[in-house]
Amino acid sequence: MAGKVFFSVTMSLDGFIAPGSLGELMGRQWMELQRWVFPTRFFRENLKLGGGGEEGRDNDVARETFERTGASVMGKRMFDAGEQMWPEEAPFHTPVFVVTHEERDPWERPGGTTFHFVDDGIQTALDQARHAAGDRDVRIAGGGATILEYVNAGLVDEFSIALSPVLFGSGIRLFEGVDAGRVALEPVRAEPTQRVTHLTYAVRER
Repeated sequence: MAGKVFFSVTMSLDGFIAPGSLGELMGRQWMELQRWVFPTRFFRENLKLGGGGEEGRDNDVARETFERTGASVMGKRMFDAGEQMWPEEAPFHTPVFVVTHEERDPWERPGGTTFHFVDDGIQTALDQARHAAGDRDVRIAGGGATILEYVNAGLVDEFSIALSPVLFGSGIRLFEGVDAGRVALEPVRAEPTQRVTHLTYAVRER
């Protein structure tokens, strides 16, 4: 049986998931936004930063998100940024399907991540990701425009937001341009921790 299609992002209190320009990625605002995950044991393990790290619900959420994911889909903008910033052993450890208009051979990285470049639309990328994931879930990794395409196409089953007490003021909004007349949400969980509130919703067609 095929798994779910989901996305999982950290969002500022005013609705942004990333700064507006690639040059600001990994800057102060983004670091503040993601502050909840950096101290976790899973984050340190996954990026091979050594032992230690915090246990607790934030760590569990990060680990559960990773373990449920059998393949990921991302847009070209996210890939371009990550290609510059990810370590040689990219942190996915599964197949990743990049939605793009460019033809490119698969790019295999150490540790089990292979990037496949799909120039035939979001449905084809998802079909390939589902096949690669098997019984596990497919994660729409980002960025915001790619997530929105999948939501508006009715292809997302569930999503989680780590709502961070940070204000951006500008940047990339998660739901900018969402087809609100088509999409209905069903609350699944709300779990506050000391750093963020983890919100999970099932997506239904309105």
